[in-house]
Order: sequence, then structure tokens, then C-alpha cells
Amino acid sequence: MSENNQSEQNQSLNGAQSPEELEAAQAANAFDALSSAQSELATLQAKNTELADSYLRAKAEAENARRRADDEISKARKFALESFAESLLPVADSLEASLSIKDASPQQIKEGAEATLKQLKSALERNKVVEINPASATKFDPHQHQAISMVPADQEANTVVSVLQKGYLIADRVLRPALVTVTAPK
Repeated sequence: MSENNQSEQNQSLNGAQSPEELEAAQAANAFDALSSAQSELATLQAKNTELADSYLRAKAEAENARRRADDEISKARKFALESFAESLLPVADSLEASLSIKDASPQQIKEGAEATLKQLKSALERNKVVEINPASATKFDPHQHQAISMVPADQEANTVVSVLQKGYLIADRVLRPALVTVTAPK
């Protein structure tokens, strides 16, 4: 019975509301929903503005990093060439000094040329230019050697017999392959 009484009281309470009261309650609910939506919209707009600002800052930072990297690459190229040229200056000085000696003996010229060659090789090594000078009987490597001719020999086929001209690597990249004579297949 108590459930019936409660149900009757709820119906009488709901039924007791006038149409104006129902309309006011609906308007209040609509106002609450509208203010909640406006609040959520303002929050989303603020977040959108914050994200747009973050995006622009990140884009500008990426552009600045790219520009700095380009500048550093340009400077590295410039100063690498400068360093290489600077290491060759003593070689040029030695050649000029040797040419300025009027009455040099053949022995002095030979010693000067050897000293100058040593300076040149040292300058090349400092700048990571390495000789390719394969020993006799070394397996022919088409990446580092260029075969000029094939000759019959007692060695295994496709091995170096002699080096006609040394090759050079710069930072593990072939600058010039070694010109070699290789053994012909039997």
C-alpha cells in the first residue's frame, strides 16, 4: 500500500505543476544546456588557439633548424676546402724553394723532390686521401682497380700483376681507381 500512496503522491505532484511551471523548468534546463555548450565551445576554442600557436612555433623552429643545418653544411664545405688548401701550402713552398736554387746538384734535386713528395703524401693523409696501391697477386677489385691489360702469368686468374698508376680513396670513396695489369684466364 505504501507504494501506491507514493505513486499517487508523485502523480499529484507532477499533475500539480502548471503549464507555466513546466515551461519554466524546460527553459531552465535549456539554459543550463546552452551555457554548458557555450562553456565547452569556449574551452575548445581556447584549446584550438593554443594548438595553432604550438603548431606555428614548431613550424618556425623546424625552419630555423633547417636553416642552421644548411649554414653548418656550407661552413663545413668551405672550411674543409680551406684546411686542404692550407695543408698543401708547405708543398708549394718547398717546390718554389727548390726552383730558386740555381746551382743544385742532381743529388740535391733528388733529395728535395723526395722531401716534397713526403710533404705531399702527409698532406693527403691528413685530409683522408689514401693510396690504392695493390700488391702483386692481389685479387682484382673492380671497385678500386681499373684493368688496363691482361697478361698470361703463373698467378691465379684475375689477380694484379703490376700497378701502372696508383689510385686514391677519399673518405672510403674512390677518387681515382688504380690502373693495373691483371692475369688472363688460362
